[in-house]
Amino acid sequence: MLIAHSPDADDIFMYYAIKFGWVGMNNVSFENIALDIETLNEATLKGTYDIAAISFALYPHVKDEYAPLRTAVSFGEGYGPKLIKLKGTKLKRNFKVALSGKYTTNAMLFRIAYPDARITYMNFLEIEDAVKSGKVDAGVLIHESILTYADELEVEREIWDVWQELSGGGLPLPLGGMAIRRSLPLNKAIEYEKTLTKAVDVARQHKERLSKMLIERDLVRVDAPTLDKYLELYANDDSVSLSQIQLQAIDKLYELGYKHGFYDMPVKIEDYLIPTQYESLRNS
Repeated sequence: MLIAHSPDADDIFMYYAIKFGWVGMNNVSFENIALDIETLNEATLKGTYDIAAISFALYPHVKDEYAPLRTAVSFGEGYGPKLIKLKGTKLKRNFKVALSGKYTTNAMLFRIAYPDARITYMNFLEIEDAVKSGKVDAGVLIHESILTYADELEVEREIWDVWQELSGGGLPLPLGGMAIRRSLPLNKAIEYEKTLTKAVDVARQHKERLSKMLIERDLVRVDAPTLDKYLELYANDDSVSLSQIQLQAIDKLYELGYKHGFYDMPVKIEDYLIPTQYESLRNS
């Protein structure tokens, strides 16, 4: 089974308990591929992978072909992507901005908050340099870049603050999760979800050991202190399994998306989750 995830540290961390053989599934061999999140979003639109990491904002576009997994989720809680610019500059109403992809959550929230901005999309690793060089006036940083951006840059606005204003406050910021192809046999889908949930749980239980292995094998782009801080942001105990407040936050995101014309119908995330009750009914 091929699992597609992003190359950022939280996805690597949450998957590698499987890669290192700490967690497995009978008669299933797991392989992985790491691609930037917008590449994964676009691949999921095309139905490329059976299991893939996606931005939460993408999901309503693929709901008929994919089910959201309850595990390996990343939310912001007082933090998140950052709109950055050169220090001392002032942004015009129609400033040119670099975003990490049309279907990312940060892009949807940004487009709602800044309808007059001129948007260009690029790989998230190129955004910081694009701002520093003047190719764009500003950019939204994601992943580890929110902790490591250059000194000549400053934060114009936190996407967390945009989210709080748009959502009414009190909810975590839904950023990314995993999706699984609906055409897979239901009993298999349930087992895949359980295995991935266990992998994230085991990773959290052995965070120090796993982090050290990732650093030693040069599997992440940051140093040990930054990795530790980053994992507490995006691969924490709340990443193991969706909570009720996280479900509410995703629903609010989709409510905003529908209200502003990003989706053609209202979506409630719980309507699309894998029906795990099937397992108990099957065994009874």
